[in-house]
Amino acid sequence: MTTAGEREYQFVIFGASGFTGQFVVEEVSRAADGDEFRGPGLRWAVAGRNKEKLEEVLQRAADRLAKPQLKTEIGIIICDVNDPPSLAEMCKKASVVLDCVGPYRFFGEPVVKACVENGAHFIDISGEPQFLEGMYFKYDSQAAEKGVYVVGSSGFDSIPADLGVLFTRNSLKGTLTAVESFLSFKSGPEGTCIHDGTWQSAIHGVADQGNLRKLRKQFPLKPVPIVGAKLKRRGAVFYSNELKEYAIPFLGADVAVVKRTQRFLHENYQETPVQYSAYVAVGGIASVIKLIFVGILFLLFTQFNCGRQLLIKYPKFFSFGFFSKEGPTQKQCFCPQMDDASFTMTFFGQGYSEGQDPQQGKPSVKICTQVSGPEVAYVATPIAMVQAGVTIIKEPKSLPKRGGVFTPGAAFSKTKIIERLNKAGLQFNVIAKPEA
Repeated sequence: MTTAGEREYQFVIFGASGFTGQFVVEEVSRAADGDEFRGPGLRWAVAGRNKEKLEEVLQRAADRLAKPQLKTEIGIIICDVNDPPSLAEMCKKASVVLDCVGPYRFFGEPVVKACVENGAHFIDISGEPQFLEGMYFKYDSQAAEKGVYVVGSSGFDSIPADLGVLFTRNSLKGTLTAVESFLSFKSGPEGTCIHDGTWQSAIHGVADQGNLRKLRKQFPLKPVPIVGAKLKRRGAVFYSNELKEYAIPFLGADVAVVKRTQRFLHENYQETPVQYSAYVAVGGIASVIKLIFVGILFLLFTQFNCGRQLLIKYPKFFSFGFFSKEGPTQKQCFCPQMDDASFTMTFFGQGYSEGQDPQQGKPSVKICTQVSGPEVAYVATPIAMVQAGVTIIKEPKSLPKRGGVFTPGAAFSKTKIIERLNKAGLQFNVIAKPEA
């Protein structure tokens, strides 16, 4: 396995000059000041196509963080996702590559390939199941042989959900068999806006559902066994008694990621698999009507090339201002206090008490936990991504025995990553659990 001391840099941020990349740069700089890197410090660099833009990113980070040394002490690597030799050179210098170049379905595989071939661990923040699962089927064996850890979906998609299920399981005295999560967003005083790169990933993901189904048929896996009472599926739109507002199924990668994690933990550690469903709160009936209208329009337009081009060209119009080519302002990204947390993911779990056979009878215990944090795309996501990288560097013996392509829960279930995330700003809490 590659050790951090063997490479010139422990972290290389690829795509640092992109919209998300610049926030990851700032978060890496904050992590470098943490207790875990006192003494020798953290060796890191930024990478991308344009030296001037990379220098501008470091300048902005230096100004925002009041750390002028960033302009002179941080390495700059010039490489292009379309230039394999330059990617190979970047990977040879890195212990961990933090890949911020999306959509990953178009630009992710060359970086994964270069990392695996050149012994660098890889972390992305993809929410694209087709890419994530495609990389597993294509590179898992090769990564295992090289001792390389490829960890996908390590941003808001899907660390809160994946690790939230594990946190819920570990907080229950007994056997957790099923979890439902409900995601709620809270906008700051400046409102919410996300850069259109995420919008484009969603467009292509919905349009390409057929290829995802083909991929899964091409590489069929054993179904994850259902333990305990089967979790009932909710409707397309329903009133949540738990949240006292309407909710819909969450359409992101969370369910697919959690299912992969549960399969891995069951097959490799003989742990009881947890059933999982994910939902998002949408508010009152007026919000439901608006959402239905937007959803129908989005699904219709993604079916045709000209429709997809219109969605891509005018993200602000079709998303009612939620996505834009300009992305959020600084005020929209940074809340002054954690009390202004812009997301809360609440987990309602059920299971069986200690000594009770989960294959017999109805669930006898329940638990409620939460994961909460700041703005999801440019504050929470960099925190999650960077702490995943820190965990690879600092806890190599707690990772799976072999390398491979992993979900966050599969890679980090035996580590202290939740403690790191709590210190960094993503809070994992037990809200209610059964009496002893």
